[in-house]
Amino acid sequence: MTPEDPLSRLTLIKAVLGPILRLMFRPRVEGAENIPGTGAVILAGNHLTFIDSMILPLVCDRPVYFIGKDEYVTGKGVKGRAMAWFFTGCGMIPVDRDGANGGVAALMTGRRVLEEGKIFGIYPEGTRSPDGRLYRGRTGIARLTLMTGAPVVPFAVIGTDKLQPGGAGLPRPGRVTLRFGEPMEFSRYEGMDRDRYVLRAVTDSVMSEVMRLSGQEYVDMYATKAKAA
Repeated sequence: MTPEDPLSRLTLIKAVLGPILRLMFRPRVEGAENIPGTGAVILAGNHLTFIDSMILPLVCDRPVYFIGKDEYVTGKGVKGRAMAWFFTGCGMIPVDRDGANGGVAALMTGRRVLEEGKIFGIYPEGTRSPDGRLYRGRTGIARLTLMTGAPVVPFAVIGTDKLQPGGAGLPRPGRVTLRFGEPMEFSRYEGMDRDRYVLRAVTDSVMSEVMRLSGQEYVDMYATKAKAA
């Protein structure tokens, strides 16, 4: 590997920043053995703050790839280049999700990652929770598992909203818990990735597990709608 390979950068980031992040957030990990050691896997969980995507790759033995806003890697100057190097090194794949085909681009990116036998991380709510509650999941998670056959490992991030209230500003030190559930597979729905009732049932099943793991109150509304209210 060259220094510019994402995996090399992830190794470097873990070696340099890992001890600092572990000291700051003292992550407690439960159920990590539920993540398969090989093959395609979808990690699906709640999303409380910006730092969720920093802590998740830190506690997983395998690299985790996830979608991020392309604005994180398009900044100018030294700061912009440093942010792009860091986020892509952590496994972020930049996608213009606000464009007309943003949803399709994100879905196809996730499918490509899974077909390469890697781990793809996704927040089914589609955005950070505005108030710490768990909101209705988007059905992209269901499409991915039905199209690729990859199992879904639900997870919950607990405590990051207390360390970074509102998801903005520098986080303060404190304890964070990551809890992984048992793999979920939906092979019984093979070939039904265009059935909206099946997609909703699969998505709700995953979100139910995330709710159980996180202990959050569930709101049957999309988080984007709640933010716009």
